[in-house]
Amino acid sequence: MKKYIPNQHGAWAMLVLPFLLGVAASRGQFIHIPLFVCWLLIYLFSFPLLQGVKTRKFSRYAGPLKLYGLLLIPFIVYLVIAEPALLWFVLPLVPLFAVNLYYAKTKNERALFNDISAILAFCLILYPVFYVGQGESWRTATELFLLAVLYFTGTALYVKTVIRERNNIRFYYASVLYHLLVAAAGLFLFPPLLVPLLILAARAAILPRTGISAKRTGMIEIGFSIMLYVSVLVLYF
Repeated sequence: MKKYIPNQHGAWAMLVLPFLLGVAASRGQFIHIPLFVCWLLIYLFSFPLLQGVKTRKFSRYAGPLKLYGLLLIPFIVYLVIAEPALLWFVLPLVPLFAVNLYYAKTKNERALFNDISAILAFCLILYPVFYVGQGESWRTATELFLLAVLYFTGTALYVKTVIRERNNIRFYYASVLYHLLVAAAGLFLFPPLLVPLLILAARAAILPRTGISAKRTGMIEIGFSIMLYVSVLVLYF
């Protein structure tokens, strides 16, 4: 099952949260259901693809590639017929995924620039979700996109202080400083969300000092994503 189900717990939050923020900024529509299934299948398809590029053993991942590829086709066809304009939202994803392919090929997937490229790709789903949901305020959509990018970039820094950079005190301070700067910027960009942003800064400062495991970090981060989403629903709108 490791070939079929990605083991990156934090990535599931990146998959879901921007999508839900896009729905929150617009109106729930039936088309959001096939759009989410398509988005999920794209992620499930890209995981074995990147693993194949990394290991150069595509035969090992032929099963999930065929399965998810075949499942993807009818959803892509339906969405293109129902909303042809969705194709325009694919364009910015192409260079970002090219970056991911490059880092997979060079076996340097943990590079921060690769993380940021993936974060941007995940967060960009907010715009087509907002579009098909007939949202009215593109400014609100852009603010939520920025919030998601800032949050997940901070998460990438924080997670590195738990795993690969756990003994790098400079990286730890850089992560904490980043979160404090985001909280400060939140005073002007997202005033109602200051408390959640401060909580995220506190987790970046405290949790790496507890010796928390990588797996638990990913699972707990799902909880912080839920906190941020609920905060947006309750405090932002």
